[in-house]
Amino acid sequence: MGAVEIPAGLRELLQGYTVEVLRRRPTNLVEFAVQHFTKILEGQKKDQKAKKRSAKPARKGVTFEGKSNKEEEEEEEEEDTVSDKYNRRVSVCAEAYNPDEDEDDDTEPRVVHPKTDVQRRRLQDACKDILLFKTLEPEQFSEVLDGMFEVLVKPQEHIIDQGDDGDNFYVIEKGVYDIFVEKDGANVCVGKYDNKGSFGELALMYNTPRAATIVATQEGALWGLDRATFHRLIVKNNAKKRRIYEAFIECVPLLKSLELSERMRIVDVLGARAFKDGERLITQTKAGQQDNTEVEVARCSRGQYFGELALVTNKPRAASVYAVGETKCLVIDIQAFERLLGPCMDIMKRNISQYEDQLVALFGSSVDLKH
Repeated sequence: MGAVEIPAGLRELLQGYTVEVLRRRPTNLVEFAVQHFTKILEGQKKDQKAKKRSAKPARKGVTFEGKSNKEEEEEEEEEDTVSDKYNRRVSVCAEAYNPDEDEDDDTEPRVVHPKTDVQRRRLQDACKDILLFKTLEPEQFSEVLDGMFEVLVKPQEHIIDQGDDGDNFYVIEKGVYDIFVEKDGANVCVGKYDNKGSFGELALMYNTPRAATIVATQEGALWGLDRATFHRLIVKNNAKKRRIYEAFIECVPLLKSLELSERMRIVDVLGARAFKDGERLITQTKAGQQDNTEVEVARCSRGQYFGELALVTNKPRAASVYAVGETKCLVIDIQAFERLLGPCMDIMKRNISQYEDQLVALFGSSVDLKH
């Protein structure tokens, strides 16, 4: 199946709608979608009218029959009032942050908040499982850690409030934090963070108001990252990685059977790992092995994959895999594998029968597969 081009602006439209759904939590998603996109359409019409008015030539010494200038202006003002009523809530969410437009980000001064060795170890431990940081290169992750600052909080302290502008992204080191969303005029607790996790990225990524209120229930500690540094190191980097991954998986034969939307979901869960020459990526299960002698059975390269055999057959690892030279692989965890690669299962099973226990590697330099 050939590549399908995503229409310009589609992703931003869907992101804006998703954010508004998370903020307002409507009971009828279809009705809410109609209202949401009607507001955007009315806003576009208003902009077009404004451009037409600014483009009209001055009327010098010529009289036209029909409506007077005053009558036309009154009608346009009335139309604008109606448009304003529908467009007011979408003006912010329609202006999602575009990392490709910020060409000068790399020239901005680097933000560094000094930390003791103990603080940096605590921060690294708090950030190790944060999904947004998974695609960062080591030097980028180190720069993120440099730019983060410690925030000590007290019980009942409001960390962010629904409707406010986004200023910082927060990673939790310790403490319990309740999540409140305003619904029908009342604040409703919809969940909590318990000594781990992160919050605040939506407002920074999409330039929208805060979608919820976060309140500390006890003394705790957070690590914050300011808006500008978040955009430069997280949003821009993730957008660049996404473009690279999208282009790459288009070339992976196994994934050709997937729909475009399915491949895009895979891009969202891919992580990257680098390996040194000779480093072992997978270890063969020793059960039933007669001796410790290893024999190379295959050598594979870019666009191929390995590791699926144990997941598809629910059996132990049948071979060890070693990097040949500096190697980089894209990885998918078992939960995402089972959820997203179901349509490829028949192909993988057929390949298993063809090459038996000979596995292949995904995205990078060559690797050795040894029994």
